[in-house]
Amino acid sequence: MQLSHNTKAHKCNEKLASMMNVQAHLARFQAAHLRNANIRSRRPSSLPFAVRRRHLEKLITMHSAATPTAAAAAAAIIGGTEKATDRFHVMDFHHVEFWCADAATAAARFSFGLGVRLAAQSDLSTGNTAHASRLLRSRSGSLAFLFTAPYAAADAAATASVRSFNADAARRFTDTHGGLAVRAVAVRVADAAEAFFASVDAGARPAFAPADLGRGFGFAEVELSGDTVLRFVSYPDGTDVSFLPGFQDVASSGSCPDLGLTRFDHVVVNIPELAPVAANVGGFTGFHRFWEFTADEVCTAESGINGVVLANDSETVLLTLVEPVLGTRLPSHVETFLEHHGGPGVQHLAISSDDVLGTLREIRARSAMGGFELLPPPPASYYDSARRRVGDLLPEAQMKECQELGVMVDRGDDNGIMLQIFTKPAGDRPTLLLEFVQRIGCMEMEHDKEYQRPGCGGFGKRNVTDLLKSIEDNNNNTLDPAASSLALAA
Repeated sequence: MQLSHNTKAHKCNEKLASMMNVQAHLARFQAAHLRNANIRSRRPSSLPFAVRRRHLEKLITMHSAATPTAAAAAAAIIGGTEKATDRFHVMDFHHVEFWCADAATAAARFSFGLGVRLAAQSDLSTGNTAHASRLLRSRSGSLAFLFTAPYAAADAAATASVRSFNADAARRFTDTHGGLAVRAVAVRVADAAEAFFASVDAGARPAFAPADLGRGFGFAEVELSGDTVLRFVSYPDGTDVSFLPGFQDVASSGSCPDLGLTRFDHVVVNIPELAPVAANVGGFTGFHRFWEFTADEVCTAESGINGVVLANDSETVLLTLVEPVLGTRLPSHVETFLEHHGGPGVQHLAISSDDVLGTLREIRARSAMGGFELLPPPPASYYDSARRRVGDLLPEAQMKECQELGVMVDRGDDNGIMLQIFTKPAGDRPTLLLEFVQRIGCMEMEHDKEYQRPGCGGFGKRNVTDLLKSIEDNNNNTLDPAASSLALAA
């Protein structure tokens, strides 16, 4: 049964009216995050002040009767009295580590499917009897994937190149989450030890105490959510160590063509309850709220989610935290993730390209040969609407390419454009996805250099509902095609 747009909106609003946890969760997050005197939040620099003010005035109206503390904190932000200050200097994403069943196999698939070459390794051949690790790094930028799997040897921790590695924990991790899941989100910081102690002092749970890796490299970890960790890596500028001490560089064979992927744009963590996690992570990092959404803005006729994007001062590291709205007609993709992942964890990695259309043509050509399969394109009516939104900024030829490849298009409040598309689940479980994005516009000059303002084009707010529907349709059809068809036809 095909629902009209108005009917879908009515059902969405009717459903949301009965969801008691939506507003309560956002209110608790605001109160917990902003009551802490050590937390400093500010409006994102990428949003015009008037736009941000209107949104926060809406939140004040929404919560003023029931949550005066949250309303007062939001009012303080509007007044411009609170500014973000990271608790420690964060430069950028450094790498993402997967714990998996077999590092060589997982790395080979990502290398072929994404055009990211094998750059370094640590394994039996380098004297590491604790784990096998393969590092993939893009030629086009800083993008780095690390795949790690345990060896059978006991008491081999002393030879591990990734100091925090624990074979028993890795086996439990893959038993719980499947053969491919993100263990660590690593960021480069000025001083790993300083970042660790500042985080723990502000409420982070320690995962691995600071270690000196030699050659000026520092390493430490705190818990992010569940058994996923936030890893701090520091090292001097100009070092001749390409990744971490203990890893051996692998000479490029030239057999892996670069597909143009450059860096991690953002990382999304799915969690059962947003408020306490967002308050904790925002509190121990000092990251500010870059963007937020609730189920009254982001929902389908059958489900809804709430989320917040946290960013460092320079907005080069964007961490998105998302919770499901429970009790909906069908489970949201977040609820499905939590069930099949066995708890909270990284649900998707958004990866940037300077030419996402060219990148996607190559990725799609590899999908049937062991690469990654993209979600099906939205209907033609979506692109009619997209043309009305961005037609004055995006040439028609590019819009036609977007439609051909199934790429979604949105215009941010800063007049930047965001192009985005998701893969289907990367593994056996309906959990880990990849997202490919390109941000267009928002160019500025600083010190005679042109650069793009981070987060240009926003987070595809107008696309999110369509993306959720596409992901959830794929999940529901995969998990129970008959039940899904009956539920939608009811």
